[in-house]
Amino acid sequence: MAKNVAEQLVDTLEKAGVKRIYAVTGDSLNEVNEAVRKNGKIKWIHVRHEETGAYAAAAEAQLNGELACCAGSSGPGHVHLINGLYDAQRSGAPVLAIASTLPTHEFGTEYFQETNTIKLFEDCSHYNQVATTPEQFPRMLQGAIQAALSFRGVGVIGLPGDLTSMTASEGESSLLPFPTRQRVCPSAEEIGKLADLLNKAEKVTLFCGIGAKDAHKELVELSRLLNAPVAYSFKSKMEIQYDNPNEVGMTGLLGMPSGYYSMHEAEVLLLLGTDFPYEAFMPQNNTIVQVDIKANRLGRRAKIKMGLCGDVKDTLTELLPLIQQKKNDSFLREQLAHYEKVKDNLRSAAKVKGKEEKIQPEYVISVINELASDDAIFTVDTGMTCVWGARYLQATGKRKMLGSFNHGSMANAMPQAIGAALAYPGRQAVALCGDGGLSMSLGDLATIVQYKLPIKLVVFNNRSLGMVKLEMEVAGLPDWQTTMLNPDFARVALSMGMAGYNVCNPDDVLPTLTKAFVSDGPVLVNIMTDPNALAMPPKIEFTQMLGFAQTMYKLLMQGRSKEVMDTIDTNLKHWKEVF
Repeated sequence: MAKNVAEQLVDTLEKAGVKRIYAVTGDSLNEVNEAVRKNGKIKWIHVRHEETGAYAAAAEAQLNGELACCAGSSGPGHVHLINGLYDAQRSGAPVLAIASTLPTHEFGTEYFQETNTIKLFEDCSHYNQVATTPEQFPRMLQGAIQAALSFRGVGVIGLPGDLTSMTASEGESSLLPFPTRQRVCPSAEEIGKLADLLNKAEKVTLFCGIGAKDAHKELVELSRLLNAPVAYSFKSKMEIQYDNPNEVGMTGLLGMPSGYYSMHEAEVLLLLGTDFPYEAFMPQNNTIVQVDIKANRLGRRAKIKMGLCGDVKDTLTELLPLIQQKKNDSFLREQLAHYEKVKDNLRSAAKVKGKEEKIQPEYVISVINELASDDAIFTVDTGMTCVWGARYLQATGKRKMLGSFNHGSMANAMPQAIGAALAYPGRQAVALCGDGGLSMSLGDLATIVQYKLPIKLVVFNNRSLGMVKLEMEVAGLPDWQTTMLNPDFARVALSMGMAGYNVCNPDDVLPTLTKAFVSDGPVLVNIMTDPNALAMPPKIEFTQMLGFAQTMYKLLMQGRSKEVMDTIDTNLKHWKEVF
């Protein structure tokens, strides 16, 4: 019996290695749902919100590097995908999005739930087309899959509901994916100039991004030969930090002074596979060299003197034989000593447990770091949980960390943990959730329970939009509309069918998290953290100091003196780190 288009789609996805389709079924997706049921090898993951499905698919794709899939039905369903697909596109996650839509004979009539998928997905995809005939479909599907895998991003296939039930045409497409890895390397002349520059420089610092994740061995060797400290971005921390004797931490809003000063005090700063977006943290007066596989990124974040287009691993493989061992290591020793002081301050801050319903988040995250397995997969919500994760979660060479690092969306941690737990059922998945982020996606706690995913959700409940509050304060504005009236998250979890615990006393943090982490099933631990805990960046501008002082004055004038004193008391431990 001939296949219909929906069956052709599902069989092709199976051949492409897709294991799951994250979606909410309905109308224009029903034939695809039926095809999945008949296929029996691909699982349909019934999420409660399509955005969750897009985030889960992107997490799966980032972790294993293979094609993942999500789907949304006519109009509202595929509109819900959009935020997660933006994140996938910006994270380099190969995701196929099936945007099912209205019957073809209704196109352009303002039919019920009609949307223009071409316009909708154009800005967050590498491929974006709508098939209207069985003859078109195989080639378009091939193009979407190939674009997602080759360009590392999103491929969108628009799929009208009536097309799914039509008899499939084999067409001229191979209906197979062809993952490729090109060897991209600068010319021998460029490599020689870079080697000459590095050999002559006395003070060199390496700053590594996620583009250097496959070059750990090579960059460690390069740093040894150059006696160069190694700083890194948050996104690359788990890939760069481990077994790296010259690492000095991060820079940026979430970073620490050691990474910042190592970059600024270097004579030559070598950027490896990073598209670090915060220009204010980049040095202005030293020589900057950038290596990136995407030539369009060269020089767009910093004033570089030399830009080389190449894969970091391939480039360093050619560069290393030309590098001479430096004898003077005074710059490296100075930076490592500075980093050790920073780590001492972080350890001291983590020893402060806090008070009833004002538990110190640094203490909480340090406990999580100790309890989590060596191969745990962490997901972190955008906001203050990113700060604590960046500073306290330590790399082992096996751990992974996912976040909305480029798109910066709230409510990403729990959906990404769903994708991680399904992709790697034998590994611990730990979602570090902000109360604001979790509030946006509570419905998908039911998805976790339905599929029996043993995710550990830790809620840093500071009853506020903490990062937004800090942004307002450093701008000289008293926080306004950042306070949150939260439900009892533990009781919500219990009502959904998973274990839930509230932690108000700091002495209960360790035993409760220990109980949660050894549990076989899903657990939510709601921890009442201090809403006045701040994250001090490694570089504080005078305008930020002035703005913060103005905010404290305005709060005093509004009669909020207790809040001012609590803020000062909570954060005294950090000030010696910054000043």
